[in-house]
Amino acid sequence: MIMDKRENLLRTIRFETPEYIPMDFVINDACWNYYDHNVLFDLMESHPLLFPDFERPMSNYKPQYLINALADKPYTDPWQCVWKTAEDGITGAVHGHPLLSWDSFANYRAPDPLKTDGTYPINWNVLSEEIKAAKAAGQFTIGGLPHGHTFLRIQDIRGYENFIFDMVDEVPEIFKLIEMVEEFNLAYINKWMELGPDMISFPEDLGMQVGPMLSPDQFRKYIKPGYQRLMQPVRDKGIIVHMHSDGDIRTLADDLIDGGVEVINLQDLVNGIDWIADKFAGKVCVDLDIDRQNITFSGTSAQIDTLIRKEVEKIGGKQGGMMMIYGLYPGVPPENVSALMDAMERYSFFYS
Repeated sequence: MIMDKRENLLRTIRFETPEYIPMDFVINDACWNYYDHNVLFDLMESHPLLFPDFERPMSNYKPQYLINALADKPYTDPWQCVWKTAEDGITGAVHGHPLLSWDSFANYRAPDPLKTDGTYPINWNVLSEEIKAAKAAGQFTIGGLPHGHTFLRIQDIRGYENFIFDMVDEVPEIFKLIEMVEEFNLAYINKWMELGPDMISFPEDLGMQVGPMLSPDQFRKYIKPGYQRLMQPVRDKGIIVHMHSDGDIRTLADDLIDGGVEVINLQDLVNGIDWIADKFAGKVCVDLDIDRQNITFSGTSAQIDTLIRKEVEKIGGKQGGMMMIYGLYPGVPPENVSALMDAMERYSFFYS
């Protein structure tokens, strides 16, 4: 009998000898516009470890796209940032920055954390009931800030180049804007802590293909202190702190862990499997984001299997401390999707 999922996750994070490596396979909504639905359904049905609760729809499946992932329908979020995307299901990018000029800052206000997470509308009563039901069912519960809660939020408000120059020039307004965003985030996190989930996540892309989007010194001065003030009360309450970042974050890793991160979700090949193993294996729980640019996209089935096995061998261990996640996007050949699903299920029990 396979160990309860919640217990296995907690043991993984705490290095307490889980039964298997948790594996998460996420199918982006845009995939339903690209792949034959029956192909995806067949793959999901044949991989019950990855999709334990999957039930094949009786009719055509129609995904519910996020409001900032609708093609040719710009979305203005509660911070007044305008999102646009060209493809249904692919989260848009911000093309309209409400504070391109500081001239309007005096009248700029944060949204209400009782009504929104900053990107999407939110209903705390509904969330509370969902968390209660999940706890009653023995499920692992997760809360958290929306993706891009601090650095990316300010970038969306000001524009990337403006924000970088703001930090270089140390303009007084940037400190006030950072404070405004942090106060909103803290109020939102406090609401989540009232619900008492097992884990609270702080997802925020900081890396590029090579190196981070801001210098380590800028991160330490402008972003890290806020991260610490947001994460510390979560840790003090005994809730696990999870942090996600795409891109190369090697020069920020020590500051992220020092800032309070207990589970770090980072990309494998852009940071380097050996570097991740040397830095974190056996010390900090790694939620490894599997390559979406190279091997799984254009490699062979054998190469995909070799990649997953190598990562499990180098970063994982019988004591735990490793999870894996893959996000499927349009363009990956179905045979590669199948090979990856096979490998994730196969090596999930590598240390059992």
